Amino acid sequence: MLRGRSLSVTSLGGLPAWEAERLPVEDLLLFEVSWEVTNKVGGICTVIQSKAKTTANEWGENYFLIGPYFEHNVKTQVEPCEPANDAVRKAVDAMNKHGCQVHFGRWLIEGSPYVVLFDISSSAWNLDRWKGDFWEACGVGIPHDDREANDMLIFGSLTAWFLKEVTDHADGKHVIAQFHEWQAGTGLILSRARKLPIATIFTTHATLLGRYLCAANIDFYNQLDKFNIDKEAGERQIYHRYCMERASVHCAHVFTTVSEITAIEAEHMLKRKPDVVTPNGLNVKKFSAVHEFQNLHATYKARIQDFVRGHFYGHLDFDLEKTLFLFIAGRYEFSNKGADIFLESLSRLNFLLRMHKSNVTVVVFFIMPAKTNNFNVETLKGQAVRKQLWDTVHCMKEKFGKKLYDGLLRGEIPDMNSILDRDDLTIMKRAIFSTQRHSLPPVTTHNMIDDSTDPILSTIRRIGLFNNRTDRVKVILHPEFLSSTSPLLPMDYEEFVRGCHLGVFPSYYEPWGYTPGMGIYIVDRRFRSPDDSCNQLTQFLYGFCKQSRRQRIIQRNRTERLSDLLDWRYLGRYYQHARHLTLSRAFPDKFHLEPTSPPTTDGFKYPRPSSVPPSPSGSQTSSPQSSDVENEGDEDERYDEEEEAERDRLNIKSPFSLNHIPKGKKKLHGEYKN
Repeated sequence: MLRGRSLSVTSLGGLPAWEAERLPVEDLLLFEVSWEVTNKVGGICTVIQSKAKTTANEWGENYFLIGPYFEHNVKTQVEPCEPANDAVRKAVDAMNKHGCQVHFGRWLIEGSPYVVLFDISSSAWNLDRWKGDFWEACGVGIPHDDREANDMLIFGSLTAWFLKEVTDHADGKHVIAQFHEWQAGTGLILSRARKLPIATIFTTHATLLGRYLCAANIDFYNQLDKFNIDKEAGERQIYHRYCMERASVHCAHVFTTVSEITAIEAEHMLKRKPDVVTPNGLNVKKFSAVHEFQNLHATYKARIQDFVRGHFYGHLDFDLEKTLFLFIAGRYEFSNKGADIFLESLSRLNFLLRMHKSNVTVVVFFIMPAKTNNFNVETLKGQAVRKQLWDTVHCMKEKFGKKLYDGLLRGEIPDMNSILDRDDLTIMKRAIFSTQRHSLPPVTTHNMIDDSTDPILSTIRRIGLFNNRTDRVKVILHPEFLSSTSPLLPMDYEEFVRGCHLGVFPSYYEPWGYTPGMGIYIVDRRFRSPDDSCNQLTQFLYGFCKQSRRQRIIQRNRTERLSDLLDWRYLGRYYQHARHLTLSRAFPDKFHLEPTSPPTTDGFKYPRPSSVPPSPSGSQTSSPQSSDVENEGDEDERYDEEEEAERDRLNIKSPFSLNHIPKGKKKLHGEYKN
């Protein structure tokens, strides 16, 4: 993966006392509240999904997720069932009797966690009354024309109501509730205002105002201590949302965030230093043999190639075996996510590849949801043409094979001219004519509602990446999240990532969310000008294009081995620490779990093994070459996979047993921020 910022993650520097003491989960109920439970908006949904299996294994039947009910999501993602827990069942029944529509079931993801989903529209008639309750609780008013904030108030009011019903019937069990982002924060504020006996955690994955300031091209990270927070929020007409977020932070027993850089940001923006940094991880699937994940890459790459064949029909004059697939994905935040610098770098990469007459083609996917009408006709036609051509070839293959089979059975070598008759030639000519196209392949797969003002499309027009035959860089904007049920590109995001060669995330505003943290290259966006960062990214991309297939496999193998550092099995311990801490603060008479040495922000940085250089420049050749064809010189690259793996194992230590680097000591080779 190609990352946009150099960040670090905190560690405890060893196994502390609180970690050795297991939480009595059989006497606890854990609720996680988020607007993105069964409702993918951004990376938080993926964080919760990927963490669900680890948490469900630890908490069993006492773990629940709370989110909004949307019928189109629930139909395909949730299996309805009756609550087994008595307190939860009574809470659901009580709310339904009062006219609310509360749905309960299992989310069909790994771990199959229980979900409690509230139908916001069915309770909207309470909005005015709940606005009054919220004003009395924290003195924050919500404008009537802010639809999103009003929905969050309804969601939060239902959450607080539900948690009260649960605690009323908990039979001595203590309740922990973790609220993700400001959208869920109103439930926390109301729960604390009503003095509910629950231990609360508020987690911010990015500050609201931080997103807005970075989108305005402000030197955010170098000016953190100079902003007039109230003025900035007011000028952007989000002051009430900012107040909701800040009140949530200060009402929580424990405040957590996902990275050291976001902890610093939160301290300035929200005026509270996070108690714990809970880095986001991955549900890493390990393979018994290296070739297994290589086979997965080949399988999913073939499916992407099929899509590309249809999308570029009539202009498929490049070799798909010498084509690299790159992607960027996430919220449609053009500057924050680095789409601006990525597009500019692609333009420069296109120039370099053309100037050096490279036979490598780069196809770049932008997976960013935007407002659309539907798939555009040209894109659907391309896939239909591809499928029709495949069916035609398949039929001819069957016919050809039968004639060849019959001839060989008779002991004859068939005359090739007799195998293909005039009708066959006519069918082939018609197939060729059907693949002709007089327009360029589209740069987007959907009809965009704001086509003329869309930032990505506007930039594509400015830099001239229109998928011309002469372009070595092709661009495809896919303005909706990937799904295996899509008629266009039927792949889940995880499968798509496996099939691509490189992910590029040159974010400027990067709270270190779910985006994969194991970067092969790091782009400096804080201490360089935009143009310098763009040149740096271009050189990284160009260097990657020059690699042989073997060199890319070596990189992929190394990254696969290093992925253990981001496994939830390890990083989930930070969430465990936050739960210990909130119990000790909410119920000090019953839980004495306050650690003597809490995590600090001067702890461990993910190490880069000394056997892995910051970039693979040492093994790169001096000119572009085929991504699939290896030169004779490659035979001299005495690469032993097992030997390399053993060297990495010796260099990688457990992230929970690393010692702190003493102050004043210089970092040794391999001790990079990553």
